[in-house]
Amino acid sequence: MSDDPLWFAQVLIAALGDIAFACTLGGAFLSVWLSKENAAAPVSPARLGWVRARRLSTDGAVVLAVADLVLVWLQAASMSGAPLFQAFDAVVTVITGTHAGTGWAIAFAGSMLLILATALGKPKGGPRVGLFAVGALVAAGKASVGHAANAGAFSLAEGVQTVHLLATAVWGGLVIASAWRVLPALGTSLAQAFLIRIAGKVSTAAVVAVSLVILTGIYNVWHGLGGSGQALETSGWGHALVVKGVLIGTALLLGAMNRWSVMPRLQRTASTVDAHTFTGIMRMEALLIVAVFVAAAVLSHSVPGFSAMG
Repeated sequence: MSDDPLWFAQVLIAALGDIAFACTLGGAFLSVWLSKENAAAPVSPARLGWVRARRLSTDGAVVLAVADLVLVWLQAASMSGAPLFQAFDAVVTVITGTHAGTGWAIAFAGSMLLILATALGKPKGGPRVGLFAVGALVAAGKASVGHAANAGAFSLAEGVQTVHLLATAVWGGLVIASAWRVLPALGTSLAQAFLIRIAGKVSTAAVVAVSLVILTGIYNVWHGLGGSGQALETSGWGHALVVKGVLIGTALLLGAMNRWSVMPRLQRTASTVDAHTFTGIMRMEALLIVAVFVAAAVLSHSVPGFSAMG
């Protein structure tokens, strides 16, 4: 880690981009699910939830693209050593002449595809699914920019990291979008049935995504530590990894509480109190996931544990 202001700016913008990517995916899933519930109909009590989900997906894609543009500018300043506002000339060189620039171009193309997929979506549906899926996969090409690229292009490490990024974005996006935008819009008594069904879908999808996050995360930890746990104690990268692990573990506990305790009660009672409890716990989980994205950005902009140890 570093105390360089430019490094801090890169971490913050990278985290913002990851959160925006997650919100794009989460909003897209929710808008598709709600459209299948006919929530886009003008008379539907769940229409506000559908509107918020779709808007979040579009806005997230735009923020992701802007964050990518700012990030390559910061990267150019960092790599060239030029003052920040004199680094624009170096941007083209970074994009066309470095591996990091190639990875950035792939990720930026994905963000553009995501904007198109959300903008061209059906008026009463979600984004164009095929185009959106391609955009999401390409946007995850940022795996080729990080530490996984050290193993070479199209390596197992890059493939695992791509799956890890997508799974984390789906999990985080569903939780953030649901907790802060969509489920509160379904809190009325008339929309309660929609809330229960959507909450069930979110919970099930989150379980699948989290399973992939854990499996790929174990590989990434082993790869980053070089097979030795000593770096957890002796490197800043290892300390950030421990913080990220604690945040994920706490978020998983909250998610498990919602899935195995609160949700069954909500499905039995369909009460407003239980709905508010479910949403409240999910909001705490969402805040922890935001912190996870920040920790992940710190890790991606820090020297891996095995390298720091020499």
